[in-house]
Amino acid sequence: MSDTTTTTPSATRPPDEVRLAITGMTCASCSARIERKLAKVAGVESATVNLATEKAQVRFTAPVTVEAIVAEVRRTGYGATVVDDARPSSATGTPTPDAGRPALPAAGALLDKLRAQELARQKVRPATPGSIPGSPAPSDAPEGASVTTPVATPAATPAATPGATTDAPPEPSDAPAPVAAAAGIRQRLLVAAALTVPVFLLAMVLPSFGASPWLQLLLATPVVVWCAWPFHRAAAVNARHLASTMDTLVSIGVLAAWGYSVVELLAGGRHLYFEVAAVVTTFLLLGRFLEARAKDSGRDALRSLLDLGAKEVSVLRIDPRTRVTSEARIPVDQLVVGDQFVVRPGEKVATDGVVRDGSSAVDASVVTGESTPVDVAPGDEVTGGTINTTGRLVVEARRVGADTMLAGIQRLVEAAQTGKADVQRLADRVSAVFVPVVLAVALVTLVAWLATGHDVARSLSVAVTVLIIACPCALGLATPTALLVGTGRGAQLGTLIKGPQVLEDTRRVDTVVLDKTGTVTTGELRLRSIAVRGKLSKKAALTAAAAVEQGSEHPIAQAVVAGARLARIDLPAIRDFQANPGEGAAARIRDTEVTVGKAVLFESVDRDLLDHAARQAGTTVFVGWDGVAQAALTVEDTVRETSAAAVARLRALGLTPYLVTGDNAANARSVAEQVGIEPAHVRADVLPAQKHEVVTELQRSGRVVAMVGDGVNDAAALAQADLGLAMGSGTDVAMDSADIVLVRSDLDAVGDAIGLSRETLRVIKQNLAWAFGYNTAAIPLAAFGLLNPMIAGATMALSSVLVVGNSLRLKRWPR
Repeated sequence: MSDTTTTTPSATRPPDEVRLAITGMTCASCSARIERKLAKVAGVESATVNLATEKAQVRFTAPVTVEAIVAEVRRTGYGATVVDDARPSSATGTPTPDAGRPALPAAGALLDKLRAQELARQKVRPATPGSIPGSPAPSDAPEGASVTTPVATPAATPAATPGATTDAPPEPSDAPAPVAAAAGIRQRLLVAAALTVPVFLLAMVLPSFGASPWLQLLLATPVVVWCAWPFHRAAAVNARHLASTMDTLVSIGVLAAWGYSVVELLAGGRHLYFEVAAVVTTFLLLGRFLEARAKDSGRDALRSLLDLGAKEVSVLRIDPRTRVTSEARIPVDQLVVGDQFVVRPGEKVATDGVVRDGSSAVDASVVTGESTPVDVAPGDEVTGGTINTTGRLVVEARRVGADTMLAGIQRLVEAAQTGKADVQRLADRVSAVFVPVVLAVALVTLVAWLATGHDVARSLSVAVTVLIIACPCALGLATPTALLVGTGRGAQLGTLIKGPQVLEDTRRVDTVVLDKTGTVTTGELRLRSIAVRGKLSKKAALTAAAAVEQGSEHPIAQAVVAGARLARIDLPAIRDFQANPGEGAAARIRDTEVTVGKAVLFESVDRDLLDHAARQAGTTVFVGWDGVAQAALTVEDTVRETSAAAVARLRALGLTPYLVTGDNAANARSVAEQVGIEPAHVRADVLPAQKHEVVTELQRSGRVVAMVGDGVNDAAALAQADLGLAMGSGTDVAMDSADIVLVRSDLDAVGDAIGLSRETLRVIKQNLAWAFGYNTAAIPLAAFGLLNPMIAGATMALSSVLVVGNSLRLKRWPR
């Protein structure tokens, strides 16, 4: 980039930000080491490295540059490429909405808030021409390749020429291939499992078979060398940088068992541990594979957000010669501000805009959380990703690409995921100390035995015994076996725990935020109450209303008709049906014209009916004839039957429940009252960005927050929360953004999820305590020659059996 643009002192400039895709991380020690290295670079204000998303977010000021940050990561032993995710343009091109018209909630205010957050947080970066704005760039660029960096360096201003790039020098990187890549580890796991089974049978069932030792060597060697290669390579890279992780423990343990067995076999001995090396490798590969699948699933969340939008759109084009208007199908990314496009019933609105022609009801629940479709008419705003339910609409595009609300939600989810600190695994917290200590003890043991006059064979045997007794079999199995059994039990209970990194948060959580629509409620409208005027019966009122509404496709009309069917009412025939979009409908029953809809359709509405409507949660329509409203019918979102008991259970677990919704205050208070949530803990009329903020505010007040939701509008809040739980009846985006997925659509599953997660964490801690305690007690015995490799192998195997047995107790949860 040019160096001729900035004159503002760095001390007064807001810090720049860059997001990096990091490769080569295998455990929490890796992400922590990158953070420590970056924090020491002059000019770096903060660095957050997320192991789960394999992303880093760095805030920096002059004199440091993006190239220097990338180079520092590479010098630490990991790969780094700049992530180019589109940002909203500074020029929105958004005309002011027509005055006096009601707006569909979410679009304008949310985008203004998102834009303000973006500008305050970092510089504006234009979308790459020709790409779908708002989509994340691939993060799997090959290491050593030139890195295109459309991020302004401290020497540039936001006014820098669009499209200018900065190429980081192609420095070679020795980052190990990521072990946590499901596609890469699957083949190694299958080969390891196929070879380990016969090795185990030969060692345990046919140890006296003459060719058994050599067959074990033949079968175990590919497992130790090729299948465990990612562990060995990661350990070697870490050693080059004077560091150690779980990979170091695994590599040393497997190689020690295999190496000693080879020496023993060549010397004519019979105490072999090939099966130990093979079984340990296979179990650890299985654990890494399960972890990798959860990570890969989480990375699909942002791509799923883009999938929510329409892919093509019918745009109105005027022929310059004939001035005839016709429709043309184009990809949605070719839309520009000012284009007018057609949205037919059942189609998605392609982008944020304003209705120019037509009337309809728009289902915005998947984006805004609105439980009731919103009536729109010319002048009303609509949001991209919402669904047109009834009429044909012509919409003028007001925001496109990275400026849309859907793209803004995507950025919120991504920012929340990147900024969320990953839980440090307990084993990795001590591995940096444990491994060097074990190596030092083994070396001191070897030297001490040689110095006291013992021969090399005896001294080497004792030293190898130290390594074998300290082999991290139980340590490596402590987390994956408990997770495997716990997640299996969770699946039976309708709870999917994505990985061990979420378990510690369940122990600390003290507040749970519940989304209303689709979580506490079913998200389906039902007829809740009928109020009548004079001597008219409720049955007659419902009969008249449902007869007219059976000619309408509006969701409220369908709820009224469903209520009549539930009451087993035979509906009379109608004629001369006429719909009044956004207001109601009318039809003739026998010789009487009956009207159903808003109060404005009637010349007279009884005060009692109006008061009844004002007191009711939900949406109220009136039915009447001769210009007089005769009855009021209210439809409302339905509370799940198990929600009240589930909220009480959450309180018993020590959690304070909050209700958050995009619905109005009356509906929210009604639902809260039914399920037992205090009015002070209800947050109504909350837009998607505000749900994210509700969670953030609670966290700032010192609370550890769990969020339960099901829609796209919940995705950012689920990612921001200390613990995210998504209802399985919801969208893929919500489930991918969450830490725990509740397969059954039952709020009581939240209690199961938190209870099972806490128990699984307790078992993991017990396993780790045993594993470390075993090593602490056994290593001194081995160093003083009180054990031999055979006893060491048996003890090591027993420790693994105890860990697995303890984990299997989770199959009986809850007891």
